[in-house]
Amino acid sequence: MDIEQFRDFCLSKKGVTEHFPFDEVTLVFKVMGKMFALASLDKWEKNEQTINLKCNPERAIALRENYEGIIPGWHSNKKHWNTVTVNFSDVSDSLVKELISHSYDMVVKGLTKKAQLELKNL
Repeated sequence: MDIEQFRDFCLSKKGVTEHFPFDEVTLVFKVMGKMFALASLDKWEKNEQTINLKCNPERAIALRENYEGIIPGWHSNKKHWNTVTVNFSDVSDSLVKELISHSYDMVVKGLTKKAQLELKNL
């Protein structure tokens, strides 16, 4: 998966917008104003293809135990965020897409009922 495929997959989800809220190199994807994925474009250019994704805490631990390419979230709440190394030997593109979707779904589930309804009606 390259950065454009990552970007396209995130933007294909309903209600998603992209931002650079921290600096000009940290690409952040939000659903209804809530962050669910981020990546450092500088790192991708240096062939350090990592993304931070929100994750259910129990699943986050299991993923870290089973995949070398998944570690606690860098510069994030390590209970709720994982750093996933894309194109790592044990992290397939299909797993990356599944984890992006899981992150998106977790954030949507945490939205207010009003925001969930607004998203549904987009």
